[in-house]
Amino acid sequence: MSSPQALSETDRRALASWAADCAERVLPLFELASPEDPRPRDAIARARAFANGELDAAGEIRRRFVAGRAAGAVNAPEAVAAARAAAQAAAVAHMGAHALGAAAYAARAATLAASDDPAAAGQEIRWQLEHLSAAARTALARLPPLGTDSAGPLGPGLLARGDLASSIRSIQAALDEERPPPL
Repeated sequence: MSSPQALSETDRRALASWAADCAERVLPLFELASPEDPRPRDAIARARAFANGELDAAGEIRRRFVAGRAAGAVNAPEAVAAARAAAQAAAVAHMGAHALGAAAYAARAATLAASDDPAAAGQEIRWQLEHLSAAARTALARLPPLGTDSAGPLGPGLLARGDLASSIRSIQAALDEERPPPL
């Protein structure tokens, strides 16, 4: 049985576009630290190509770790977070829940870059929510709440702790508030 975090390919394609948008907003933070490293930009381009039906999930599953390795090549914490946002965006082809990882790492990167602004994470999350397509919003609403499914990115791993968890919970809470009550 597959994880509820996987979602259908249609849902993953809708989420890949949004995850790419989230990661692309903070990509300059990585490129400032490592202008010659194309891996995060390539990962975002692949996420968009997957979203557009130009790449298949199987090929992207094999390449999903490439951008994550770029995080180990930089020292600036905001650049590391930006590379991880791109890696999470590319991983949406494998499992839809990685879209929340892309958003959370993007919020972390924005926060680290604006360390003197305590509202930076909230502002980034608001932007992310405002830029959700209807299809991506519906797909995100199908994901289980953070920490309730033991398998996958929303399980007990890195995304379930600290500021990443706070960002994901904020996004999921905002989506819950938008849902109409059951009839």
